[in-house]
Amino acid sequence: MPIRLLKPSAIGGLALAVVPLHAADSDEPPTAIEEIVVTATLREDTLGATASSVGVVTADDISARGAAHLEEILSAVPNVNYASGASRARYYQIRGIGERGQFDEPLNSSVGLVVDGVDLSGIGTVATLTDVEQVEILRGPRGTLYGANALAGLINVVTRAPTAEPEGRLELSVANYGGMGVTGVVSGPVRESARGRLVARTGRDNGFVENAHVGVDDTDGHQETAVRGRLSFDTADDASIDLAAGFLDADNGYDAFSLDNVRTTLSDQPGHDRQTTSYGSITARWQRGGVDGLAQAGLAASDIAYGYDEDWVYEGFHPWGYTSTDEYLRDRVTATAEFRLASTDASRIGDATDWVVGAYTLRQEVDLRRIYTFADADFTSAFDISRIAVYGQSDTPISDRTTLTFGGRLERHTASYDDSAGVGFDPEDGLVGGRVAVSREFGGGASAYLSVARGYKAGGFNASGTLDADLREFGPETLWNAEAGITATGPRYSLRAAVFHMQRDDVQISSSVVRVRGDGSAEFIQYTGNAAEGFNQGLELDLEWNAGDRARAFVRLGLLRTAYIDFVSARGEDLDGRDQAQAPRYQALAGADVDLLPGLALRIEAGARDDYLFSDSHAVKSVAYQVLNASLHYASGPWSARVWGRNLLDEDYYVRGFSFGNDPRDGYVEHGYFQHGEPRRVGVSVSRSW
Repeated sequence: MPIRLLKPSAIGGLALAVVPLHAADSDEPPTAIEEIVVTATLREDTLGATASSVGVVTADDISARGAAHLEEILSAVPNVNYASGASRARYYQIRGIGERGQFDEPLNSSVGLVVDGVDLSGIGTVATLTDVEQVEILRGPRGTLYGANALAGLINVVTRAPTAEPEGRLELSVANYGGMGVTGVVSGPVRESARGRLVARTGRDNGFVENAHVGVDDTDGHQETAVRGRLSFDTADDASIDLAAGFLDADNGYDAFSLDNVRTTLSDQPGHDRQTTSYGSITARWQRGGVDGLAQAGLAASDIAYGYDEDWVYEGFHPWGYTSTDEYLRDRVTATAEFRLASTDASRIGDATDWVVGAYTLRQEVDLRRIYTFADADFTSAFDISRIAVYGQSDTPISDRTTLTFGGRLERHTASYDDSAGVGFDPEDGLVGGRVAVSREFGGGASAYLSVARGYKAGGFNASGTLDADLREFGPETLWNAEAGITATGPRYSLRAAVFHMQRDDVQISSSVVRVRGDGSAEFIQYTGNAAEGFNQGLELDLEWNAGDRARAFVRLGLLRTAYIDFVSARGEDLDGRDQAQAPRYQALAGADVDLLPGLALRIEAGARDDYLFSDSHAVKSVAYQVLNASLHYASGPWSARVWGRNLLDEDYYVRGFSFGNDPRDGYVEHGYFQHGEPRRVGVSVSRSW
């Protein structure tokens, strides 16, 4: 497998993170590795026993980075990436597969996003991290349990559960670039058989751009308020009901691009990226007749307003210049329901085979209004999706230590689309996914697995009325994933590793064309089409080691090689063998936690990432870069304080890139434009618990 090795500079940066281990006393007795339970599987498993590649970001990881949003912690998990192009990253990629943006075309996600059982795929702005217990990232297709929204994998955000005893917390935080936030948490019994938890946070920052024309430094800033609540009821006969609800109000700016690719913009009509989302779920669990049952329903409603200054400058900037704004207003409602039955010891088939069967349905409605300077009238569209699926899995022991797993899912996907340009579609797809795996326990905390899984993604259509007819529709994509993995756990260490090869057929690719207007300026049109084939292969490694009671080290590594086969772009370019977009060939993170004094702990971590293409339709790349993060945490009784820093070396890197002509000074010659990533961030938080 041709995979490029880490650059020497990256290896040197990673080595910095392990230096604090020398502060530990190697003669002290080892501290056991904490056991983590993964909830986004058919049966809840410990992380070491999960026969697939899973990365988990814990609450401690989130706090150590001072993270408020999902994009700020994803670099902790190898072979996971994100694309911005907005105030926050809405779109995620796993193993090089996933969307990068959405304009007016309907979107089927390759990477699912679930928060407390609610499907929020494709609207990642809602993925705030206040009071989150852990983030589970399942890499590879989830064709049995999650189906069409998990071709590449799934991100599952799990918030903290209500507690049996009363507790609370108040936290104040400040950071550079005008960052500040207030968080409040209350939790405890509501009555004898019920517990509740309520969390609220409001935060803001100025962003990392200065607008020299308007004369302010907050046109790309964030203003976000999130409220979450959970209720848990215990009923008779081993049954329970869990309610979860959330609300997000994001009133963010979007002023990220400049003609000179610097952090100083000249736009006279800075953009915005607003989102209001309300969501909720109800989950019932019970046991009857030796069978475990689960019924779950979720509902999410979002109002999204996304707009930007298309010319990025002010009127009169240049005699050849143009002025334009583009805005997308979406109303989106998603409803899901699921029913599942699973065997217990008393209901196994032949006293040996465990089984799970279930049914799932999804209904989504999206109404769009586009307001564009160069359009004769506002563009409107209505888009509906319906999915119905049945699935099942069996786990059969074939020896004392070896288990054979079969899983499958049948799904019917239907869609309906109509718009003001007279475009209409009513496609239907029958989709099949599943998994076959063999897992074996070797004793002493070691195990291994081999698996072959099939994932799928529904077809769709492009809504732009300016596209040629043959570019309007695209078909389903399928993916085969062959994977082998090992896990090993001891008193001092935990190791998880996996190698994989994914074969993609009828790949759905985000492409683009540029239409030249009559005045010489250009319109950038993005659309989705099918390429012939592609492959994604690589390795994922996660190693933790306890050096005693005072220190823990970790290393996480992802290697990735991708390519398209028989792919000709919309421009007629032969891209056979070309790397896929958003697929860096290496990602690595190494770090250590060290207890310096009673109550005082240090975390330091260094990360490295290779360069990668931003799109399948042009050759603009990100840069390879390394980052250094650190935090110092002090706790005494009910009080806690943390000083944190991200990207402490102030490394320049990019989180979105395009290629087109937008500068009148050079006659609108096509070249790359970039959205900068987060610069050096430092902050302090102080909290009191009771």
